Amino acid sequence: MKMKQTGFTLIELITVIVILSILAAVALPKYAALQTQARIAKLNGALGAMQGAAAIAHGACLATQGANPCTDTTTSIGMEGATVTLVHQYPAATQNGILVAAGINVNDPNQQWQVISGGTGGATPLVVGVQGGLNPATCSLSYTEPAVAGDAPAFNGSIQTPGPVLTAGC
Repeated sequence: MKMKQTGFTLIELITVIVILSILAAVALPKYAALQTQARIAKLNGALGAMQGAAAIAHGACLATQGANPCTDTTTSIGMEGATVTLVHQYPAATQNGILVAAGINVNDPNQQWQVISGGTGGATPLVVGVQGGLNPATCSLSYTEPAVAGDAPAFNGSIQTPGPVLTAGC
């Protein structure tokens, strides 16, 4: 009685390995690009949050009436249970200003934000970058508080590069 062998031939196994290798070679660059796109999307989301927070803080300041109306000299306002530092009726370019207003926590390692420069207020822009890319300084955006009453804050890609966000290092 002759036993029939079962299983895969060497050619079939090599064919499967080649197909899996090709799929891996195609999928790996797409996965790397997805991480870059995710960091850019995170940066754009932060830009929107900061722009919205600045507008809400300014609107809340303008709507404040009564015994303590909000003026150009008002230094803080309450937002979502937190105190936001103001300069000329907009959030200051500090961690207690725009970052608190926008809900960006640079001290939370899960959020992966980093203050690149600034954060002291005044004419110095606050530059915030996304960690995890090639260079957080070139995967960043900046917020500059108004210099004089009546001006609006400025949002830029970085101190040197105008534009909403800087994504070269993402």
